[in-house]
Amino acid sequence: MSIAVSRALCRVLSRQAAVPTNVSSLMGVDGHVSQGPWFASVLTLKTSAPLRAEPKKKKKVDPRREQMVRERLKKKLKKLERVPPELIPIEDFTTPAKYMDETRVRGAPQLPFEESERRALLLKEWSRYKQTQHRAEMEAVGLAVEAQREALEELRLESEELYQAALRPDPLLFPFNHQGPSYTPPKAQYEAPEGKYNNITKVYTQ
Repeated sequence: MSIAVSRALCRVLSRQAAVPTNVSSLMGVDGHVSQGPWFASVLTLKTSAPLRAEPKKKKKVDPRREQMVRERLKKKLKKLERVPPELIPIEDFTTPAKYMDETRVRGAPQLPFEESERRALLLKEWSRYKQTQHRAEMEAVGLAVEAQREALEELRLESEELYQAALRPDPLLFPFNHQGPSYTPPKAQYEAPEGKYNNITKVYTQ
């Protein structure tokens, strides 16, 4: 429709331009071109490109189809609820696979016979020395405990009060002084500095 109107207007303007007119009649008194009905300015008529875009058609929504989609979503949600939540693995308790490779086994060095015999004799001698040291320590402790028991018995025969005083623990035997942190209320708007770090924490999604 817009194309036909534009063509008709072009034909009318071409016919008006073909009609002979007197230039003096078109000129006004002051020499300017008079704006008459047969001499239209270029700015009075504007045509634009025809728009042939078709408006979007509204899709007809089927209520049954919507109901089926909702039911499918409900079934999917029920299936997700049945699946137990996946626990986040603790990487500190998991040994990396590269450390579980059994092919990488470091073999023991082959010692000569003289060196192996020397080490075996040294180990036996060290075992005998530690056994003798242990027996001496146990004998010294036993003698000290026996002497303490006899001394307490003799002290009890002399004075019961001194005997009870001897059984009390001596707080000055191992002097120890400790002063803990003083109790102060925390600052309300204090934000502890975190410092610079690279966050490599993995994010797990269900």
